[in-house]
Amino acid sequence: MNFLFLALWLIACQDQTAETAQQQVQELFQLEKLPQRSTVNAKGVVILMDWKEFNDFNTSFDALYTVANTEELSLVLEDLIEKQKQLEGGPYPAVFDVPQIRSRQRVLKTFILKTKAAVEYRIDATDAATEMVEAYNALRNQFNTIVNNTLDTNLIIDE
Repeated sequence: MNFLFLALWLIACQDQTAETAQQQVQELFQLEKLPQRSTVNAKGVVILMDWKEFNDFNTSFDALYTVANTEELSLVLEDLIEKQKQLEGGPYPAVFDVPQIRSRQRVLKTFILKTKAAVEYRIDATDAATEMVEAYNALRNQFNTIVNNTLDTNLIIDE
């Protein structure tokens, strides 16, 4: 009889632990509130296909939309930090090796670190993650702006 009671108690505790973990994620990070990622136009995609470091970073960023608990979120953010370091230190395609891209990447790095700090201090990371996605979208939108800009700046400088 005591064994049956103990088994039922353990099963009940496991269910509560799973619910508590899911509730903790919902309190610290609300995935459904994240904005959608912006798209890069066809000209930009062609250039980005050959940029290995950015593709690795982009794949890691995709994982942000699949996290199920705070441990996974923390691991995804750690991976983003590592991939961002590789992206920052690696070679850029010539067309994207401009201050506009590098500055947006630094802003994105700041928001990745801000989100990581929110997770580590167990505070709501939704706002920081939203800012991080917005910074990521700004970087992607800058890719579009650069490839769509047909104005030759050398003509202006020479005049």
